Amino acid sequence: RKGSRTPCSNSGLIFSTMLASAAAPANLKSMPAGTTAAYALFLGSGWAVYHFVANQEFSAILTLAVMLQCLGFALLGLQVLMSRSSRGISGRALALDALALFFRLSSTLWLNGYLPVDASGDFVFQAVDILSLVLVLVLLRKIFVDRQGDDSDADSFPIFPAIAGSILLAGLLHADMNNRPIFDTLWMSGLFISVVAVMPQLWLISKTGGKVEALTAHYIAAMAASRALSGIFMWYARFDITCAPLLGSFNHAIWAILGAHALHILLLGDFGYVYFKAVMQKGLAAPIDLISDCNV
Repeated sequence: RKGSRTPCSNSGLIFSTMLASAAAPANLKSMPAGTTAAYALFLGSGWAVYHFVANQEFSAILTLAVMLQCLGFALLGLQVLMSRSSRGISGRALALDALALFFRLSSTLWLNGYLPVDASGDFVFQAVDILSLVLVLVLLRKIFVDRQGDDSDADSFPIFPAIAGSILLAGLLHADMNNRPIFDTLWMSGLFISVVAVMPQLWLISKTGGKVEALTAHYIAAMAASRALSGIFMWYARFDITCAPLLGSFNHAIWAILGAHALHILLLGDFGYVYFKAVMQKGLAAPIDLISDCNV
């Protein structure tokens, strides 16, 4: 594969710390059994992939990132199953997530440029993304079959300009890790679209009074944690990511990639503060009110 392995002498400690902090927050006993099982399954499978598939390579952090994303979608699915309603979940956000996953898979299913260099990039990474796409499509079907009227009106973020802008920017700023401009552009489009995918959900929350069901909040937090882990990997691999420079020898692609990750974290900054504050005060099973909890 293009690129080299990222050196990290204490990668096992870093991985274990990230795994624990991302998926095992305090007060697990307060969560429903299904939610606890989802977190436990993530922890167990993440540990197994890291030790037995990736052979403790640092690049497994990228596979962990997509596993966290899949966990987020699974938590949304649990919310729908337990509440028998899709209220409070943005269909437009999930539509963007589905498109982003499709674009990423169009590259990673048969090209190696943007995969982890360890063995988890041979099949686990792609299998998790396929599972994520299936979960998202099932959720979308549920949302558009029994969409609550008030949510339908509030879930109105304009996604088509976001899609068009993401594809245009990707066509300009893509890397060349696949050595195939179309699929390099599709991968970068998937990244950009996945960053803006959080905006319809935040838009819906703001339009419906700032109240967030517990599992919807966990979904948003899992997406943020996924992006943080992916960003850490990209930072360590920044010297291995190449492009055809537009200006002199400036590598615009890696800074576009890192900038997209930073933007995603920035968009979720206020939510993340309120989320962790609410979790510490109320536990993991309590819904979050972004207005009242922010003022506590």
